[in-house]
Amino acid sequence: MDSRQLEYFVAVAEELSFTRAAQRLFTVQSTVSAAVRALETDLKTTLFDRSTRRVSLSTAGQALLPEAKAALEALDRARAAVEEVSTGLRGNIRIGTMTRIGLVDLAGLLGAFYRTHPLVEVQVTTSPSGSSGLADDVRHGRLDLALVGLAKSDLVGLETREIGAVPFVVLLPSSHPLAGRSEIRIEELADERFVDMLRGFGNRRTVDRVFDNAGIQRRVQVEVPDVTAVPDYVRAGLGVAVVPDLEAAELPGVARLPIAGTDLSWTLSAITMGGRRPSRAVTALLDLMADSIRPGGPYF
Repeated sequence: MDSRQLEYFVAVAEELSFTRAAQRLFTVQSTVSAAVRALETDLKTTLFDRSTRRVSLSTAGQALLPEAKAALEALDRARAAVEEVSTGLRGNIRIGTMTRIGLVDLAGLLGAFYRTHPLVEVQVTTSPSGSSGLADDVRHGRLDLALVGLAKSDLVGLETREIGAVPFVVLLPSSHPLAGRSEIRIEELADERFVDMLRGFGNRRTVDRVFDNAGIQRRVQVEVPDVTAVPDYVRAGLGVAVVPDLEAAELPGVARLPIAGTDLSWTLSAITMGGRRPSRAVTALLDLMADSIRPGGPYF
């Protein structure tokens, strides 16, 4: 058993495809297949259940996966510790982020990190299912770090570092009968149509949970993947919205009301895999993150 075999095994286990694993590792499928077969021969067991349509982990494969990841991470830490002595911090960080993050100047943060640690390769990606997808990617080792907007109850099995929090507000068209109010209660929106984010996004999950707890079934008329688009649809009269108060500027044609009777807030957190020490590179990036908060906005 060697580290390359373990690396190929982990890639296939995460992708559940020898073809995608080969693409991820920039090699050919036959090389990946041969490495996995050699590992199975060495361990005298079958690690994957293969068919013409799908690949799945066997019971033995499921047992090996966390140990293989831990072994590879230990090797990476040992290699990095030696390399740092002579060349500085090295490594690779896979970061997941939402489409828009107002509370953190992510570009500025990564620029400052690169200037300090130019030998660390940083890859940034998003998830089509928002914060929920990012959290799942961290849990399964596809990402090293993610910035998400999820409640603590949705972050089980993850290490979290809170970056900041903002309250939710209600957005109404300026012509709406309730637009002149100083505040509004959730129950007063029971008969409204809504504009909201796609399912799986952190703020959508939070708002859905609040209305479910209040026994109110919402009618979401418009779903968008970017919170900055929500005011446009509200202004057009297609619905009202309950969103984090991330926009510091005035919104023409839109009334923004505080929510009475609740301390509902949206929290931005940095997450890493639970029960496992982050790499030195990830730790260094997290240490820089506090200096990249944008107090007082504007957030978009």
